[in-house]
Amino acid sequence: MVKFPDVAADERSTLEQFLDFHRQCVLDTLDGLGHHDAAARLLPATQLTIGGIVKHLARVEDLWFQEKLLGAPVPEPWASAPLDADPDWDFHSAGEDSPADLCALYAAVCQRSRRAAAGFADLSDRAAKPSFGGGPVSLRWIFVHMIEETAQHRGHLDLLRDALTRRTD
Repeated sequence: MVKFPDVAADERSTLEQFLDFHRQCVLDTLDGLGHHDAAARLLPATQLTIGGIVKHLARVEDLWFQEKLLGAPVPEPWASAPLDADPDWDFHSAGEDSPADLCALYAAVCQRSRRAAAGFADLSDRAAKPSFGGGPVSLRWIFVHMIEETAQHRGHLDLLRDALTRRTD
């Protein structure tokens, strides 16, 4: 069961708890899924898959916390991914991954993100690399953006799980 964020927490704890809340909901989406279900295109209007969204969220975590915040080289599997040839490789390649592999990847990446953020004392601290053609964003901005990104895709995951449930009923 996912623990809802503490209503009396300070700002940083609130941001961390909301992001972790949505991260856990993403992981919960993979519970009980077989490989075929995670890779299935469940809605005719989109090519999104449950596995593709989870792998994309793992990539976005590393982009913002490793590459942008820390200024570190992008880790695997992204470092060797053919992103120049296929910018949506994270979405497309997920069909080759089992739900257990996707869960392990996402959990590991989220833990790496937590460690990266823990190295910054203040939410106003700036990332090592600039973003969007401007200056470096703050840790606060990264937290808010990652809550936005994760929650948005969590909604997509809910929709896909509903479609999967209706297909198998």
